[in-house]
Amino acid sequence: MINVTLQQIQNWISCEIDEQYLSRSIKGVTIDSRAIEKDMLFIPFKGENVDGHRFIDQALKDGAVASFSEKGTELSEDVEGPIIWVEDTLQALQDLAKAYLKHVNPKVIAVTGSNGKTTTKDMIESVLTTEFKVKKTQGNYNNEIGMPLTILDLDEDTEISILEMGMSGFHEIELLSTIAEPDIAVITNIGESHMQDLGSREGIAKAKSEITIGLKDNGTFIYDGDEPLLTPHVKQIQQAKLISVGLGDANSLVCHVDDVETEGIGFTINNDESYVLPILGIHNMKNAAIAIAVGHELGLPYATIKENIRHVQLTGMRMERHQTDDNVTVINDAYNASPTSMKAAIDTLSSMEGRKILILADVLELGTNSQQMHEEVGTYLDGKSIDILFTYGTEAEYIFNTGQSYVETAKHFDDKSELIKELKAIVKENDKILVKGSRGMKLEEVVEALI
Repeated sequence: MINVTLQQIQNWISCEIDEQYLSRSIKGVTIDSRAIEKDMLFIPFKGENVDGHRFIDQALKDGAVASFSEKGTELSEDVEGPIIWVEDTLQALQDLAKAYLKHVNPKVIAVTGSNGKTTTKDMIESVLTTEFKVKKTQGNYNNEIGMPLTILDLDEDTEISILEMGMSGFHEIELLSTIAEPDIAVITNIGESHMQDLGSREGIAKAKSEITIGLKDNGTFIYDGDEPLLTPHVKQIQQAKLISVGLGDANSLVCHVDDVETEGIGFTINNDESYVLPILGIHNMKNAAIAIAVGHELGLPYATIKENIRHVQLTGMRMERHQTDDNVTVINDAYNASPTSMKAAIDTLSSMEGRKILILADVLELGTNSQQMHEEVGTYLDGKSIDILFTYGTEAEYIFNTGQSYVETAKHFDDKSELIKELKAIVKENDKILVKGSRGMKLEEVVEALI
């Protein structure tokens, strides 16, 4: 984590600090006054309901070495200790992160996409971690506050920084990319998340493509080559190496599934390099190919990448496979959902042996297109050989309405406990069950009841 003097901070960002404090050092940063540890820098924000400046005094008493404060803010007379006066605390946080990242100077890999950001981030880490000191974004620290905090948590000897970039509107990823100035920028895919804010998939593609704005000259852009909406944005990129990943023959890296088993898949790239991925799903093959491309760009040999991909581990509730005592396979993909990722999950379940049971819940934040997109998920079941479909939630009923004719048994539930009760009553040996819905639907509760 950041460990610098206040003098260095003054050299890096626009601020004012009393000279008597310049030799003091901070170690770590927090925006939560309840999480103060000795020698930290406290950064307060002025929120709609709470002004963090109210907690500066207590933060200093609790061990913070210094605190940011916006100029013109009246502080308590009890405040004792260094105050770093800035125009705007959020801007100062971002400026400090940008300066510290240049100080540490790791290779920066920036990852965005509608689906698969975290999975791809995990895969890139797995490919690189045996050869480099790698640090990646933890949890959902992928916005204008979280990403700078991730950067400030880097150790000075970090060699690779993997930064996940999220957004809900235009210019948000542009800001993050400008702060990070990535050496390698990645777009996993274009889905429907944040449709209500961006209006269309074309809008989403435009917003995601902002990740290249801060890309270093002669950097590398790796993207979903099967997505035509990215084509006009790719054509605008200059002075960068372009690597497209996908199933189509026109891609730089053409992926092909060779073998599908309960434990994972085998695949090849460009009919040359073969890999085993211990995770199900063609979409995860493409995510793995992105990680493989990153490994090659950073000089790793094929044998190292192949071995590391074989042992990939993902953050929980992403195609997380469980085996019950009755030999029932339960796939927990309940961390989040979009119509695109639901269709990918259907493909994954369809490729498996045994009776196939699909549990789907609402996809949230789709705006006015929600009904149509849920109905399209149901229609996608045509020809997929799914035996049982259970849906849960208000919007998921549209999946049930259009999908019930393509499965042997279908039922919609408004009560999750009733769904669990009926599911447990019908499950039998060798069944394959896949569970997916938006984070707010908490479908992991269904998984927990089964395992």
